[in-house]
Amino acid sequence: MSIIEVQVPQLSESVAEGTLASWKKKIGEAVARDEILIDIETDKVVLEVPSPAAGVLVEIIKADGETVVSGELIARIDTEAKAGVAAPAAEAPKAAAVAAPAPAAAAPAGTASPSARKILDEKGVAAADVAGSGRGGRVTKEDAVAAAPKSGPVAAPAAAKVSLPTPPVTVALGDRTEQRDGAAQAVR
Repeated sequence: MSIIEVQVPQLSESVAEGTLASWKKKIGEAVARDEILIDIETDKVVLEVPSPAAGVLVEIIKADGETVVSGELIARIDTEAKAGVAAPAAEAPKAAAVAAPAPAAAAPAGTASPSARKILDEKGVAAADVAGSGRGGRVTKEDAVAAAPKSGPVAAPAAAKVSLPTPPVTVALGDRTEQRDGAAQAVR
């Protein structure tokens, strides 16, 4: 048995994490080298994760909708197994436990991309309260921006941050006069 580990590829420097979209293969299915196994959604792009080798997908470590970081182990491929052959007895219960929640996780209520989650947290809105327009009902950044903030204690401090406009100021500069909005500035 020769097991190859499938890891999350290096994400761009400004992206800390991504979310697993949906597995294209199930446990026990044959995969070809460079065949796309899963898509990883980040704030900026959707990455396709190819199979590093031909074989059989024997274990899925992270299910659909889970958040991952660069280099994290997400699956294992047996390069010597044949498709349709059951996983070894030691791995079968673990594989079944990971595979069972996958259909329910395909469109979990209230799942949001990392950028959408941040915006919703700032507005005080739960992801479950926003209708997602992304794949599988996922809340996108655009959905979060369009979501109305919660009324109540969360919205009140935002109103306290409002500053009043500064009246225009006229400044004498020798024989010419310059008017500016805001504070007076010296011309040099």
